[in-house]
Amino acid sequence: MLKKFYKIIIVPYMLFLLYLMFLGMGRFQYDDNLITVEPVFSTIEFIHNTISWKDIVIIVLGNIVMFIPFGFLGWIFPRLRDLKILMYTFMASIVIVEALQYFTRMGIFEVDDILLNTFGVFLGWLFCGFIEKKFSRLVL
Repeated sequence: MLKKFYKIIIVPYMLFLLYLMFLGMGRFQYDDNLITVEPVFSTIEFIHNTISWKDIVIIVLGNIVMFIPFGFLGWIFPRLRDLKILMYTFMASIVIVEALQYFTRMGIFEVDDILLNTFGVFLGWLFCGFIEKKFSRLVL
């Protein structure tokens, strides 16, 4: 039952995320192409320079939590049950999305986003395994 629901909801969810990444949350086109390649330091700097905890939670935790559903892609594509294949596939995909943000100037190519998003997928993969073990009759 959960797998059927997931198969129905994942494509609209992915389109919603793409909307957020390119047009949502007050996005605008930058004058220049921007890139942040210092892993972790840019996120620490963002947290240090941000007054609002709400903004920190939305940006930092959002970059993790919003990508958890992609850890369940093995329910649709059996090859993606393998963590290594899932991680390579996702990282290639998110690098393309970040590059599109860079080239369209509708965002910043940020290595931290790639790391946080990928961590979210990993958590989703772990959670998927947990659900399959504990609630196997609900998953089918």
